[in-house]
Amino acid sequence: MSNTTQRKPIRKAVFPVAGLGTRFLPATKVVPKELLPIVDRPLIQYAIDEAREAGIEQMIFVTGRGKTALVENFDIAYELESTMEARGKDLSVLDATRFIPGNLMTVRQQVPLGLGHAIWCARAIVGDEPFAILLPDELMVGHNADTGGCMKQMVEAYDEVGGNLISVLEVPREEVSSYGVIDPGATHGVMTVVNGLVEKPPMALAPSNKIISGRYILQPEVMRTLETQEKGAGGEIQLTDAMARMIGTQPFHAVTFNGRRFDCGSKTGFVEATLALALEREDMGAEIRAIAERLLAR
Repeated sequence: MSNTTQRKPIRKAVFPVAGLGTRFLPATKVVPKELLPIVDRPLIQYAIDEAREAGIEQMIFVTGRGKTALVENFDIAYELESTMEARGKDLSVLDATRFIPGNLMTVRQQVPLGLGHAIWCARAIVGDEPFAILLPDELMVGHNADTGGCMKQMVEAYDEVGGNLISVLEVPREEVSSYGVIDPGATHGVMTVVNGLVEKPPMALAPSNKIISGRYILQPEVMRTLETQEKGAGGEIQLTDAMARMIGTQPFHAVTFNGRRFDCGSKTGFVEATLALALEREDMGAEIRAIAERLLAR
């Protein structure tokens, strides 16, 4: 692969949203987990906004049965909008849910065979371009406006080195068996050369405590690797395993994210994210803090 190919701009992002959300039942029996709100914005909206901030134009949802509401959330709601306009309500609160026609596309993952399989399902739309992957369960919040969100930081790193990049964070060693972990090489600033990847290793065998944190920029060759990828951890087709096979044939770097991660795939992480972001809101932060202090004092 030429260096020019590896520096094509990142225009497309894949969002794997086919999961059943069983950890959030009964709330997710009808409502997709990705539409559950963190304060007043659906979880998926945070990931969409992060991608837009990074200059990404086309969003690809890999959905499953019962997930049509995800697409409807980003459609025009004529009755709602016309009623709000007639009543003099501010329509700008809906701006983030609008897409230029053709910039939101969906594909079905008909069988739940893992993250790698979900990404492979988007191969026809991705085509022969590098692309981003954002896992909405991982809510990534940059420390400030200057550094920007996680995907913006990754695109800036990609513009420097090209190839494949993954976002990483350091966690306590006892937590590594729940994540994909990198085998790190040389480090230059926020970037680390990736020598290898291991999906959910036992703590004693983990090559580091740097975990993959739900953001990727990958070259299109990963799709062809996924075509022949066998099932791995959990009996699923693991994206980590496919990426590991590509190391050595293409550049691979990890970008240490300058910000915070909230694991909204768990109920406690979801509550933590809601509380943390509410406390930072100018319109409610002081009131939420007073409520929290009152509850803790009981």
